[in-house]
Amino acid sequence: MAISANRLELLQIADAVAREKSIDRGIVIAAMEDAIQKAARSRYGSETEVRAEINPRTGEIKLQRLLLVAEEVENTSTEIGREEALRRNPMAQIGDFIAEPLPPLDFGRIAAQSAKQVIVQKVREAERDRQFDEFKDRIGEIVNGVVKRVEYGNVIVDLGRGEAIVRRDELIPRELFRTGDRVRAYIYDVRREQRGPQVFLSRTHPQFMAKLFAQEVPEIYDGVIEIRAVARDPGSRAKIAVISKDSSIDPVGACVGMRGSRVQAVVGELQGEKIDIIPWNPDNATFIVNALQPAEVSKVVLDEDAERIEVVVPDEQLSLAIGRRGQNVRLASQLTGWAIDIMTEQDESERRQKEFADRTQLFMDALNVDEFVGQLLASEGFASVEEVAYVERDEVATIEGFDEETADEIQARAREYLEEIEAKLDEERRELGVSDDLRAIDGLTTAMLVALGKDDVKSVEDLAGCATDDLVGWTERANGETTRHEGTLTGFDVSRADAEAMIMAARVEAGWISEEDLVEDEAPADEDAAGDEDEQSGIAASGVVHEV
Repeated sequence: MAISANRLELLQIADAVAREKSIDRGIVIAAMEDAIQKAARSRYGSETEVRAEINPRTGEIKLQRLLLVAEEVENTSTEIGREEALRRNPMAQIGDFIAEPLPPLDFGRIAAQSAKQVIVQKVREAERDRQFDEFKDRIGEIVNGVVKRVEYGNVIVDLGRGEAIVRRDELIPRELFRTGDRVRAYIYDVRREQRGPQVFLSRTHPQFMAKLFAQEVPEIYDGVIEIRAVARDPGSRAKIAVISKDSSIDPVGACVGMRGSRVQAVVGELQGEKIDIIPWNPDNATFIVNALQPAEVSKVVLDEDAERIEVVVPDEQLSLAIGRRGQNVRLASQLTGWAIDIMTEQDESERRQKEFADRTQLFMDALNVDEFVGQLLASEGFASVEEVAYVERDEVATIEGFDEETADEIQARAREYLEEIEAKLDEERRELGVSDDLRAIDGLTTAMLVALGKDDVKSVEDLAGCATDDLVGWTERANGETTRHEGTLTGFDVSRADAEAMIMAARVEAGWISEEDLVEDEAPADEDAAGDEDEQSGIAASGVVHEV
């Protein structure tokens, strides 16, 4: 049978739309079938079940009405009796559909307009699905595009096979784009929106700079050099930590390039953003000292539980370490993940003198000794009365000017002082209404019980309902700033593991769980820990490490 011009034109339209929108030809033909079905329902009645089929090879349109086989016919336009159905198809059964051919349909103006809307809608949905499927797996890539338009500071970018948006807050400050400009950006999110998939681009994301280095430095692309951490103040300054898996390759030198050619290419793309390239080090103290470059560091003191570090710098290096408006120390903190406190050598000396004077006064008041004895104890490294009371007698007796009799007397006074403090704290505990049962929880001191009582934790059930963060506090990081939230037992020497053990012991005491439950929970945890140790040892041996 010859193919008419109309049928050929129908297939040509389907091919053209499929090529233009980069979608499957079958989707376009299915949209046309839906449009014809809608037009046919408006002609034969909305309740009529119509099926349209377009032959993808010849373009022939087959229009059929589907009739439901029923025992009793209530609506002749949608149902057919069983006897009539058997005459048409001997295999027909109740509940089946019988297809009845319909004459060709002449589209009126209204029907044609309605069909066009259906086709446009279906094609648009298919195009959105295609765009989402194409970009959803490309998060983390750098793409190039052309600025299509600028709306309220947001830049709409044509990527060729779709559109993307660079929101105003994802643009480098003082950066202007005009229609037709080429732009390079980082895909950080792809989401389905009501108006279609949205591809979100960023030029301020830290990983944008990391990907730019990967494009400029072959050693990073090949995996010989690894970027461990990035911190940026977009448009102003950035720090990037790198490490080499090949001891013969200098990671910093490779990233800088011959006469700075590689780093300058990245700086040019980032509108002149100054970049400090830092050698990464597994030792936290060394890494933090490197991160504070170009400032020189005299000494560091780490608090690993709080992830906080005190850095001592020479007096003339203080402004350099802090940077303009705190930029250098802020970027170093973002890069390392540690809260950094900076002080000068003079400040540190004054603080040490004050701590020495405070400890001396503590020993004078608690032990009823003169200033000379208090200074001797403080200079020997004793920081608290508890240490004096419970160390071996020889450690006190060997202090210059002391003998065993003096050591016994000082330790006796220390124990007497602690007993008085313990009695006062126990009285305060009772006044707060803290249950005696809490004293049975291993690790809890009377001072801790008082602190719990002040925070309205007065029974075993109250403690069992606590979370670890409630006791030891937690740290939040947002927008490069680190915020420390105090817990009930902050200030006491209680680690997260200790706090968790106390809570679990309280839950056993309260009857929420049993000792057997604890044993079952600990067994897989131990196995996981052993597996982690094996994995880490394998990582150390192979030189492959996780990103910080």
